[in-house]
Amino acid sequence: MEKGKRTPLYDVYRKSGVKLIDFGGWQLPVQFEGIKAEHHAVRTKAGLFDVSHMGEIFVSGKDAEVFLQTMLTNDLSKLPTGKAQYSLMCNEQGGTVDDLLVYRLSSTTFLLVVNASNTYKDFQWLVKHKKGDVRIEDQSANYGQLALQGPLAERILQKITKQTDLTEISFFRFREEVEIGEKKVLISRTGYTGEDGFEIYCRAEDTADLWELILSSGKEEGLLPCGLGARDTLRFEAGLPLYGQELTEQISPIEAGLSFAVKTNKESPFIGKDVLHKQKQSGPPRRLIGIEMIERGIPRHGYNVFANEKEIGFITTGTQSPTLKKNIALALIDSSEQTMEDVYVDIRGKKLKGKIVSTPFYKRNKK
Repeated sequence: MEKGKRTPLYDVYRKSGVKLIDFGGWQLPVQFEGIKAEHHAVRTKAGLFDVSHMGEIFVSGKDAEVFLQTMLTNDLSKLPTGKAQYSLMCNEQGGTVDDLLVYRLSSTTFLLVVNASNTYKDFQWLVKHKKGDVRIEDQSANYGQLALQGPLAERILQKITKQTDLTEISFFRFREEVEIGEKKVLISRTGYTGEDGFEIYCRAEDTADLWELILSSGKEEGLLPCGLGARDTLRFEAGLPLYGQELTEQISPIEAGLSFAVKTNKESPFIGKDVLHKQKQSGPPRRLIGIEMIERGIPRHGYNVFANEKEIGFITTGTQSPTLKKNIALALIDSSEQTMEDVYVDIRGKKLKGKIVSTPFYKRNKK
């Protein structure tokens, strides 16, 4: 496989012989030792992911906060230095341009971590709407990113992060200039799996050394390298959206159940605010719901959903849950049908019965 962008771990993958696939234009592994084994490792021990394909866009300048308040749905005025915030960028119709994490590095400097396939689009969107004393830089090529996730993540990382007490980095907080081995990194207590863990931002050229160091540190704890397959099943069980499935330019954050990140009461206008305010007040035309199959069959992305012989929506993500051992799905359906108990999913020409269930499907036991 020669086409596609490569993360800093490409040579590591090539030497190990792991199979790579195209994911949003990037060459990445689906699995190392098997999706289920990697999934269960993250739920019970720990897993290490290469997420260097994610985009890093820096926004800085005297007017950076004012500008970003007009671009993002969440309220940056509530974000102190040293903390991250989940937010979204929307178009004028309320559809989602992207969902992202924003890190406040200082009063005038922000790091936006965006979805890999949207990095160029997001950068152009920001530049198009830029106002005031603002500098926008796509630094994605200069960064590697690793995600260490699971209940033993802190124990594993602490062994090689001796000058920083990781217990002091609470959920959605981050610390810069942290030494792992001899490499300086940004560590945030964030993730995309529903488990405790950390995301580590480093220089691209340090990524491979850190990958090997962390894997070595976690060998006794059963740490496994993990691919795209487990990343998807883990985030899906935890009810975390995937851009292109639960979120698109035709699906609003309110429809996707992300109202908590849409602050239509903040003073600053932002793109899509009027539409999103109406959806919050009156309810969106569609809602994301959970489905558990009663009849045997696995619902997949794009399959149609029915109630009383009427098509009411479609599956955004569906699979057999490795943790719950049930066939489950997320579906976007007409809001008028959300009180239905039973639904049917068209699986290969057969309408198979399921029931609407609450989400997320999985919640970790917090200490």
